[in-house]
Parts: sequence; C-alpha cells; structure tokens
Amino acid sequence: MLDPRLPVLVGVGEVVRRPGDDGPAEPAQLMARAARAAIADACAHSPEALLGRIGALAAVPSVAWPDGDPGRRVADVLGVWAPTLRSSMQGGNGPQLLVNALAERIQAGRLDAALLCGAESLSTASRLLAQGEAPAWPPADPERRAGEILEHERPASTSAETEVGLIAPIVVYPLIENALRVASGRSAAHHLEAISQLWARFSEVAADHPSAWSRERHTADFLRTPSARNRLVTLPYTKLLNANIQVDQAAALVLCSLGTASALGVPADRWVFLHAGASAVDEWFVSHRPSLHRSPAIEACGRAIFQHAGTSGDGLGPVDLYSCFPSAVELAAAELGLATDDPARPLTCTGGLTFFGGPGNNYATHGIAAVARRLREGAPGELGLSTALGWYATKHALGLYGNRPPDRPFAALRPDPGLPTPCLVAEPGAHEATAETCTVIYERDGSPSHGILFARLADGRRALGATNEADVLAARAADDFLGSPVRLGPDRHFTPA
Repeated sequence: MLDPRLPVLVGVGEVVRRPGDDGPAEPAQLMARAARAAIADACAHSPEALLGRIGALAAVPSVAWPDGDPGRRVADVLGVWAPTLRSSMQGGNGPQLLVNALAERIQAGRLDAALLCGAESLSTASRLLAQGEAPAWPPADPERRAGEILEHERPASTSAETEVGLIAPIVVYPLIENALRVASGRSAAHHLEAISQLWARFSEVAADHPSAWSRERHTADFLRTPSARNRLVTLPYTKLLNANIQVDQAAALVLCSLGTASALGVPADRWVFLHAGASAVDEWFVSHRPSLHRSPAIEACGRAIFQHAGTSGDGLGPVDLYSCFPSAVELAAAELGLATDDPARPLTCTGGLTFFGGPGNNYATHGIAAVARRLREGAPGELGLSTALGWYATKHALGLYGNRPPDRPFAALRPDPGLPTPCLVAEPGAHEATAETCTVIYERDGSPSHGILFARLADGRRALGATNEADVLAARAADDFLGSPVRLGPDRHFTPA
C-alpha cells in the first residue's frame, strides 16, 4: 500500500501576457491567474474544494513588484487564507527551494496541500517607464515580511569585485564561460560554435512551447554572429546568448499528499511524484572560488538525489537545467554527468531563459511545470530533473520527479559540498600575473567599452583587473590571451606583459 503522505505535484499552470494582450499585468494578479490554472489542471471538477485545502501559499518575489510578502496579495486576490512563505528577494533557486520545503512538510504529515506561484512583469514595467509612467499596481513594500522566509539576504559581490565592474550576472557569467573554455582546451571559435549549437537546440524547444515568450527558431550561425538583431554584449556572448528578463510571465504549482489527492478525486494521470530534492551553496563570492569552471554544490546535490533514488544521470528522462547563460548549463551538465551536445536531449523542456523567457526569480517554476508535463506523457517509470540557481551560480536547488511512486519517501537533502579552501584575492598593487579568465563589455554600436580580468599571481593568489583601453580590450579576444603574462597596477589597471 502506498504511503498516503507521499508528496505529489498535481497541478501546473502558466500565463504569458504578450504586448497588446488584455487583462492586468500586475505580478500578483498574474500569479493568481496561474494559480487558478494550476488548480483547474489538478481538479477541474471541484477546484474550490482543492483551493479550500491549501495550507500554505509560497510565492517567489518579483523584480517588477518587490514586495516582501507577495503571497499575501495573491491570497487576497484568490479569496483564500493561508500562511505565506517566500524565498529570498534575489535568487532563481527559490522555486525549487520552496518545492523542497513544501514537499518535506507534506511527507512529514505537517501539510496536506500547498500552492506555489511566481510572476514577472518587467515587459510592461519597462514599457511604462519608457513612456514616463508608473504601473498602477498596489505599492510594493520590500520591508513587509512573509510568515516565513527561507533564505537570508546577502550581498552578491565583494567591494573588490564591484570596483572592477562585477555588478550583475550579465558580466559574471561570461567570466565563467571563458574559464570553461580554457578548461575544455577549445579554441575561442570552437567553443563559441559549441555553445551556439547548444542554444540553437534550446530555441527549437521554445518554438514548440505555447507559453514561450519567443517562438522563433534560430540557427547556431545566427546566434554566434553579431548583427543588428543580435549585437555583441559581452565576450563571448551576443544578445541571444543572454537571458531575456523583459517578459510578463507567471507560473504556479499545486502540491499535496497522495492521500489528499485521492480524497479530492484528482485523477491519477495528473500525479507527478516528488522523489528527492537537494540544495547547497558554492563559495559565495566568485573571486574566492578556486576554480570557476566547477560547482561542488551542484555535484553534491546531484550525487545526493541520485543516491537517494538509486539512479544516475543516465537514468533520467526529461531534464531542465537552469539556463540563464550557456555557462550555467555547462556547469550543471558537467557536474551531473550529462552531455551538452546530444540532439536527443537538449537539456531544456522550456527553451531556456533566452527564448522561453527569464521571468526574474521565477523561471524554475516554469521549468518544473515543463518537466511535470513531460513525465505525465512519458513512459511509465520515467524520472525527470529540474535545476535552479541564484546569483552567480552561487546557490543551487535540484528536484527529482517521477511518474511512478518512489521506492523511498521524499527527502529534502542538504549535502555538504565539501568546498575547497577559498582563493585569496590580492590587494591592489603592482603585480606580475597570468591571465586566468576575462570578459569585455560592448557598447550598443559594437565598440568595446570595459574589460574585466581575473589573473593568478605566482603564489596562487588571484588579482582582479579592469581596463577601458581599446588596444588592450581587442587583445583579449585572441586565443592566446588567457594563459599569457599580464601586469597589473595599483589602480587595478592591467596590460599584457
């Protein structure tokens, strides 16, 4: 007899509000729409009965409406009362982290049913801002507190990182990308070809997804070649190798115990079983990581959930790896033992944050929904994996799902990633060093404007550098720049030695 406390994902709902569409764009309203769709997906014959059983409402904070308790506004719109919880104000790991927490409580018998939702409306907010208008939404209060908050807020960068320009994912992930390229031994051209092929496969998946923001197919050649539609943003990324946050999208999930699902008459073909979840954090500050091409946290999470479920990467069916930038996918794939060049498994079920859309903190809710739909349609016994990350491939959460009951009860695992000793960062000064990884930030006209460098001193310390000199920036695109000697000055300015 099956354990009635087993957590099951029974409902998924998504909303995409394109420019010109009717209806409110307020994130909380979009979350409520997605929630109603998820409840109808689970229990179309008696949605009110299921809504009445919701014992927790988890919400992922929105960038466009950064309220500290977004779930309370969603509950008010839905006309329900339930304790609220949320993830951190910044972090794409939040949806899977919330799923893990809710499923753990369901398995322990502390919760019967829960609703998780999130939304982003930066497309509308950006358009209104460009017109000199403000969204007519209830004022967001970042200081408002949800009933429970799963993570503490923490600065993403050190002062030294900020000084050289490491202020956003758009400039950090290219540094990771070029570190991955060096570790692979590929030339710059060969590596760009590989990540462009990967992203072309992602665009093919998005083209077939009805909730994708962009359903246009792109060739690898188009993706890697700078053009009027696809300008060079950072070395080596063009615009279409970056996440697209300018979207209005929402998603919601309904989780409950197997006993509750049965009692409410949720059809068995809606059930997706939660087998295991895991979460861990890598070395928090990028410049302190000994190796930028590795993620001990992802490796530990993957090992933990695979051991718990008695499987491996080879035993997976649908996979959705968090895909804000190609380097995020490459990191996760390497640590989980998944190939990035297999046309039969594109490592996404949505099309990724470039093409499907990157709705702020909430992308992973869409990724989980897509994996769940694939499992509902898949061969009996299939397992699916969804991954999520926050900040600069810093904090991670993974979920393992299946269309058959698990052999062991669900567990929310928190493995120790066994982080190596942090890398020491040298103070500004006159240094002779070896170029380790770099990126260049480009203006809209394609001209290079700013460069960032990580370099290693002879004693193993890392030095951070920056420059805006055109000839130095041009040299960084050459195959032989990384690994070559450089000089850094007390102002962190660097030049080839």
